[in-house]
Amino acid sequence: MKFVGSGKVKDVYDLEDGTLLFKFSDRVSAYDVKFHDPIPRKGEVLCKFAEFWFGKLPVQNHFVKSVSKNEIVVKKMQMIPVECVIRGYFYGSLISRWKDGQISLPAGTVTDVAAKLPFPVFDSTTKSEHDEPITKKTAVERGLVTDQEFSWLESKSIEIYNMMSQVADAAGFILADLKLEFGKLDGKIVLGDSIGPDEYRMWPKDAYSVGKIQESYDKQILRDWLTANGYQKQFEDARKRGEEPAPPSIPQEIINKMSERYITSFERIASRPL
Repeated sequence: MKFVGSGKVKDVYDLEDGTLLFKFSDRVSAYDVKFHDPIPRKGEVLCKFAEFWFGKLPVQNHFVKSVSKNEIVVKKMQMIPVECVIRGYFYGSLISRWKDGQISLPAGTVTDVAAKLPFPVFDSTTKSEHDEPITKKTAVERGLVTDQEFSWLESKSIEIYNMMSQVADAAGFILADLKLEFGKLDGKIVLGDSIGPDEYRMWPKDAYSVGKIQESYDKQILRDWLTANGYQKQFEDARKRGEEPAPPSIPQEIINKMSERYITSFERIASRPL
């Protein structure tokens, strides 16, 4: 077993038999900043969600098996350097990018915070340390994907978002948006990486209300706290100076709430105890 590297959340090992071991940690990141405070049982929840969604979705993927409460084995593949983001609601960075004229929205879009979009919007980004929005034209020109591949990714991502939205709805949740990653395996594009609360925003239906910040069953709780306390701007200012942003300590109340909601979301979505 050979150590490949550590991401924001998981550690990756090459098993040298055509597969990789994903070890999910309790680490958390927000606004591309890694924090020192762990979120108890977060890695376990992310691992169980990856197993659940890869098994639930009728889409070819690279999942092989679970080997522990926070480890899965997946087939090694060539990852496509485009992150596939699907947005179903007017929320998060979509709002500021729309206000700045960086993205256009479907006709009939209600521009109140958390309003549902007329239909899901595909909003791709680069896959890098600091993801940047990228258009189909630019992705093709840079050689990241072909025109046909981009169209397939867009169609398949929206299809997956709609399927996951139905599962979330049945469990009493709204799937506000979703990030997916794909790779090539034996010449085919297949679903990869992992799927869980670090890859989507999920809101409880009974608390949903247009025009306000939503209750969150994902790491948006941390983002909201950072924004409210001025840390998001501090991170942005540090990067403009060419400095790496320094993470603050996360209050225990936020840590406890995140841990509890990660666990609750899995148990409701999967209809079984963690």
